[in-house]
Amino acid sequence: MEKEITLASPLPRESSRSKKAASLRTSRWKERSLAYFFLAPSLILFGIFLFYPLLKSVYLSLYLTDPQGRVASFAGADNFKNVLTSEVFYNSLWITVKFILLTVPTGVAAALVLAALSIQKLKFTKLFQFFFSLPMAVSVGTGSIIWMVLYHPTLSILNYGLSLAGIPPIAWLTDPKWALLSIALMTVWLNLGFNYIVMLSGMQSVPEDLYESAKIDGSGSFRTFFRITLPLISPSLFFISVVSIISAFQSFAQINILTKGGPMNSTDVLVYNIYQDAFINYRFGIGSAQALILFVLITLLTIVQFKFGEKKVHYQ
Repeated sequence: MEKEITLASPLPRESSRSKKAASLRTSRWKERSLAYFFLAPSLILFGIFLFYPLLKSVYLSLYLTDPQGRVASFAGADNFKNVLTSEVFYNSLWITVKFILLTVPTGVAAALVLAALSIQKLKFTKLFQFFFSLPMAVSVGTGSIIWMVLYHPTLSILNYGLSLAGIPPIAWLTDPKWALLSIALMTVWLNLGFNYIVMLSGMQSVPEDLYESAKIDGSGSFRTFFRITLPLISPSLFFISVVSIISAFQSFAQINILTKGGPMNSTDVLVYNIYQDAFINYRFGIGSAQALILFVLITLLTIVQFKFGEKKVHYQ
């Protein structure tokens, strides 16, 4: 009887362990169900406005379509061949590269300088911080209308200021030499609020002890900025650089409102060229192929940035 009792004694332990395991699985299932429940609205929106258009673009890039957007015939890789052998595509790509070179370094440098100036404990600092971050509250359409008035041939405040200095007026949006630069200037101002806020938050996160130690060691303002501040805000600089390049690749609204790709295609960036092919010329297959090529270019460039640029980032 004693042997039977000893053999039967582990059974309650095993049953308790199985009950604990079952309850643990149930709690994990409830947590996952709750997580998917809260993620469901975002997943539905991403599926409708991101994943479905992406799959639809892949599908349309393999076909020729009629003016109504209906599939006419299978084209295979012909749409991609036509895009990659088109001078218009490479011209738009080159204009996009020039636009990026005009906007990204200037926007990052301007935000860096303004953040460095406004972080000082001076009078009216909070007021300056408010004005510097104000462009973030302006939409692309509103900002484009504001700068359209500033660039107006006869009502332009900029040309009025140039006339006071004895400089002849500039055809900001109608001269091919100035059109892309004018769009770039407007884009830098439009993105300044976001870049400034990110840069200012990065500078405010630098410990004050480091600055006090630098002062004790006799370090000047410029030396402290380049030896302490810049390395410690390198994550913010890297983030702004990546986001700014992606945003510059996708710029469309300000170009559509101000110049519509002109004059003489001087502002015909890649996204606007896609818009013309797909929604003006009704070549949805060509437009989808260009959109996928743009997607690949942005992805590769972002990977290169993370591969090489992140090595110089100093995380605290």
